[in-house]
Amino acid sequence: MRIFVTGGAGFIGSALVRHLIENTEHEVLNFDKLTYAGTLTSLSSVAASPRYSFKQGDVCDERVVATAISDFQPDVITHLAAESHVDRSIDGPGAFVQTNIVGTYTMLAAALDYWRKLPTDRAQSFRFHHISTDEVFGSLGETGYFTETTPYDPRSPYSASKAGSDHLVSAWGHTFGLPVLITNCSNNYGPYHFPEKLIPLMIVKALAGEPLPVYGNGTNVRDWLYVEDHVRALQYVFEKGVPGQTYNVGGNSERRNIDVVKTVCEILDRQHPRADGRSYGEQISYVADRPGHDQRYAIDARKISDDLGWKPAESFESGIEKTVAWFLGNRNWWKEIIERSQAAMRRGLGA
Repeated sequence: MRIFVTGGAGFIGSALVRHLIENTEHEVLNFDKLTYAGTLTSLSSVAASPRYSFKQGDVCDERVVATAISDFQPDVITHLAAESHVDRSIDGPGAFVQTNIVGTYTMLAAALDYWRKLPTDRAQSFRFHHISTDEVFGSLGETGYFTETTPYDPRSPYSASKAGSDHLVSAWGHTFGLPVLITNCSNNYGPYHFPEKLIPLMIVKALAGEPLPVYGNGTNVRDWLYVEDHVRALQYVFEKGVPGQTYNVGGNSERRNIDVVKTVCEILDRQHPRADGRSYGEQISYVADRPGHDQRYAIDARKISDDLGWKPAESFESGIEKTVAWFLGNRNWWKEIIERSQAAMRRGLGA
């Protein structure tokens, strides 16, 4: 198939592109604006493939989007392009409304126009796959899980913008018949993770000898999903999923933030000991919490497992070992990003 990937230079998007080029026969067009978080070096391993192509473009630009879709003639559009960092959404929510809501509308409008002109057989097999987050469901108490029928209750500008985009996709399916799919995933981690997010930020700050900033008391809980497991799930969904359906994707790996940070420190103590022989855990510090910080997320991923046969291959223990090792072995990749974008700077205090 021909797969049109928006946001293919981002963390999850680049993992999807690498997976499709390395493990399938699909052709891939990477459509990315190359904002601060878009990194083409994440795709160096597949850039020379004749089945891979790149086009720089903004999902909010109707003309560029329509032309790119028309030229590439995709069988599937996987829409990952989004502003995704909660802290940045607190400081500047306008960009999130523009990219995540207006950009999704623009993609849907172009996809609908393209789909309506396809021959019957190709129209029947076409899919518009929207990739979203579990954060649209709000915050859980100490028990329970998010399912595909959990009511939406977004709490941050980021999650509100993603909730809005989910609703647009669903509406285009119901109203216009566009064959849409939605996936809502838990927190991803793994190689090529942009170093403003928790796990890579802790790794790079630990190696720099800096304090490791844990928000609040560190008891907020997230379900962690290894990114390569996630992109396998995405392939399962756009190849085998039922149009109009939503699938939750989770790693069955709930951890408190403080425990995640301590695990990173323990692995670094083994893989790259400090010169003074002390533990990286001594660098942990507690800082002002994020405004409106959701307490707990947890995904019930039984539907995608039962219906499509997907399960995560990595446990949190195996995935985090691989992640720390990758960041230790690829310092040139993340050092350039930190210098260029000030990715390690604290944001989201709502000042």
